[in-house]
Amino acid sequence: MADSVTRLIDSYGRIARKLRISVTDRCNFRCQFCMPRVPDWLPHSEILTYEEIHRIVSLISQMGVRKIRLTGGEPLVRRDVEKLVQMVASIPAIDAVSMTTNGLLLEEKAAALKRAGLKGVTVSLHSLKPERFSQITGGGVFSKVVAGVEAAKRNGLSPLKINAVIIRGCNDDEIADLASIARTGDVTVRFIEFMPFDGERLWGMDKVVSGKEIVEKIREQYELVPMPHESGSTADVYHFADGVGQIGVITSITEPFCSDCDRIRLSADGKIVPCLFDKTSFDLKHLLRNGASDEVLSNFLREAVLRKAPGVESLLGKFRVPEHVRPMHTIGG
Repeated sequence: MADSVTRLIDSYGRIARKLRISVTDRCNFRCQFCMPRVPDWLPHSEILTYEEIHRIVSLISQMGVRKIRLTGGEPLVRRDVEKLVQMVASIPAIDAVSMTTNGLLLEEKAAALKRAGLKGVTVSLHSLKPERFSQITGGGVFSKVVAGVEAAKRNGLSPLKINAVIIRGCNDDEIADLASIARTGDVTVRFIEFMPFDGERLWGMDKVVSGKEIVEKIREQYELVPMPHESGSTADVYHFADGVGQIGVITSITEPFCSDCDRIRLSADGKIVPCLFDKTSFDLKHLLRNGASDEVLSNFLREAVLRKAPGVESLLGKFRVPEHVRPMHTIGG
C-alpha cells in the first residue's frame, strides 16, 4: 500500500489515484470535436510498447494509483489490445481496468476484452440519428456502435456508460432522447460540455451547452434527483425519480471540478500529462528507452505530478477563457 512518501501528490494536495493511458493516437472515426480532417499520426516506433506500459503501471500502482482507463485515439484499433488489458489487470494493486471506445469494433472484441479482465467500458455516442451520427463521426456506422453496446451488455462489461458531447446547433436537440437510453438501468448516459480540444480549432463558448442547461432540458421530460458527489468524480450524477437509471453531466467548462482531481494521463508516445487543460508534459519514454532504473522512473513520476497545474478552474477564476489546447485524439480525454 502506498504511504505518504511514495504516493503521487501535487503541490495543491491532490492525490493521483487514476491513470488514463492513450494506447494509440490513431482512430477509425474523424469526429469534428476531436481531431483534424487529416491527422498527423505518430510513427509506430514512437508509440509505447505493451511491455513499457506494463512497467509504468506496475511502478505507478506502488504509488497509490488503483484505476486504469485505456483510451486513444481509438484503443480497439491497436492490435491485440486485449493482451494489454490482461497484462495491466494482472498487476496486484490495480483494482479495475476500463476502456473508452467509439464502439465500432466492440461487438467483435467484447468477449475477448471481458476474458482479459476488462471491467467497464464507456462508448461514445453523440447522436441517435444514423445520418447525423455519420456526419459527426466522419462516416461512422451507427448500427455497428449500437451492436457494440449490446455486446458489452451480453458479456457483462460493467459499468457500461455512454458519453455524448453536446454542441449547440449540432446535437443539442437530442438531449432528452439520449437521456432516455438510461431508463433501462443497464447503462449510464453522461453528457459532456464541448471542450477546446477539437482538431479544427472551431471551439468557442457560443457552442458550449452548459451542464445546467442540459439538466433543465432533461427535466422538461423527466424528474431528476441529484445524487451525492463522489470525490474525484468528473460527473454530477442524477437518477430518475420515477424508476431506475442514471445520467451524468460533466461540466468541464462552466463548473470545473479541478479541486479534487485525482487523474493523470499517459500519452501514446510516453509523456505524462498531469492536467488535461495544461500543455505541459513530461517525457517518460526517453528514460524508459535509455536504461533508467525503477527508482529514477518513480522519482520522475513524482516530480511530474508535483508540477501538476491547478486546472481550468483557475483560468476561469481569472476570467481567461481557455483556447485550443490539443486535439483530443492525441491524449484520449
